Amino acid sequence: MAKFAQGPSYWAHVPLDQVPHIVTTPPGPKSQEMHTRTCKYFKGLSGQVKLFPVAFDHGKGCELVDVDGNRYIDFSSGIYVTTLGHCHPKVTEAVQKAAGQLMNAHDFTTPLKMRLMEKLASILPGDLNGFQLYDCGTAAVEAGERVCRAITKKHEMLSCFYDFHGKTYGAVSLGEIRSAVYGPTRAPGFHMLPRPNPYRPLWTKADGTIDTDAYISFYEEYLGRATAGQVAAIVLEPIQGWGGSVIPPDDFFPKVRAFCDRHKIVLMADEVLTSMGRTGKYLCCEHWNVVPDVVTLGKGFGNGFPVTCVAVREPYKESFESISASSSYGGNPMACAAALASIEVIEEENLLARSLHLGDLAIKRMQKIKAAHKIVGDVRTKGCLMGIELVKDRTTKEPFDEAGKRVYQSAFRKGLAWIPAGHILRMSPPIVMEDDVLLKGLDLIDEAIGETEKALGY
Repeated sequence: MAKFAQGPSYWAHVPLDQVPHIVTTPPGPKSQEMHTRTCKYFKGLSGQVKLFPVAFDHGKGCELVDVDGNRYIDFSSGIYVTTLGHCHPKVTEAVQKAAGQLMNAHDFTTPLKMRLMEKLASILPGDLNGFQLYDCGTAAVEAGERVCRAITKKHEMLSCFYDFHGKTYGAVSLGEIRSAVYGPTRAPGFHMLPRPNPYRPLWTKADGTIDTDAYISFYEEYLGRATAGQVAAIVLEPIQGWGGSVIPPDDFFPKVRAFCDRHKIVLMADEVLTSMGRTGKYLCCEHWNVVPDVVTLGKGFGNGFPVTCVAVREPYKESFESISASSSYGGNPMACAAALASIEVIEEENLLARSLHLGDLAIKRMQKIKAAHKIVGDVRTKGCLMGIELVKDRTTKEPFDEAGKRVYQSAFRKGLAWIPAGHILRMSPPIVMEDDVLLKGLDLIDEAIGETEKALGY
């Protein structure tokens, strides 16, 4: 067994007597003052910052420290990004070295780019061996859409309710976001379908279990009756992030793969959030032995450095040539260095196994949390992608947004930096986290749920 299969890197050790450590109730006075000064100019903040406007100063491994000196356990990874923890020494050194040698050469070849391409081809499943690099997830998704159209010579897109794919027009049109700029409707040719949520199924079998065949039957009907017969691809997240860490049944993706094959539709998996070890595999789709035709990689791909990728199967590599695929920042030496070093860390420290271990540890503790609290309707994990769903009543499953807000803020005050999503609590701890630190973070959530139940009369 590799050196770190049952424990994180030496550099990421966090003594529990030091983290969390709250010296002044957060957000503290320095955080509030700095946030106010910044927001005089900086607009369009995320929901998590609006709920808890702390100002962070630095981080290492699985901890964050704010400007008031408060130390937090990190259950966010910066929003699913610092999968290997903050400032991993190997990744940091690789970026620093690249920055001192060559910062940008557009899409010319560099030694780092060559090594990254060869490494990606060696670790991704099947014949996913055609690549183009970008600087954000949205850009990768938009490029992926163009590749799908180039492959099929068709233009329509299918996507799923509650998925998230980015914030430019093409990416927004695949998802649930509405924008005053783009209008209340998505771009022409974009269609949305339901996808199976085991906790909130639309269709069930006689025994009450979710009926994935019914979803595929609906897709068949929709394809024939609601589209113009020009569907290029179905684009979907393997596990929904923004939608609440919703994990599909194990038979869903194989059935989607078969549906696409029957109708000569490209299967595009948006793995910006789920890829590179977050769920315990390089690609989440590997859990179901499915090889998509087009894949987007991001977030943890460079462990915080802005680098993303579109990967396509062997028969479709040349499609990049017809879509004006290059970008100003994609594939710059610093980005390639960060991505390559991140992959090497995952290999050297056996972190795919580590992620799966942490997921198994977490679900056992989360099931105890569910048993102890009436407002917890569902808990779920896949590696280090986790969610807790809060409801007003377990029978009606009515979402409990107010409870979600209170639990998020309460746990943050106790020293847990993490992610809100309305009534769903999302967690994405670094995959280098130690067992006792993970369990301490879940203890803080347990305490916050208890306090919230008491405050709301449960």
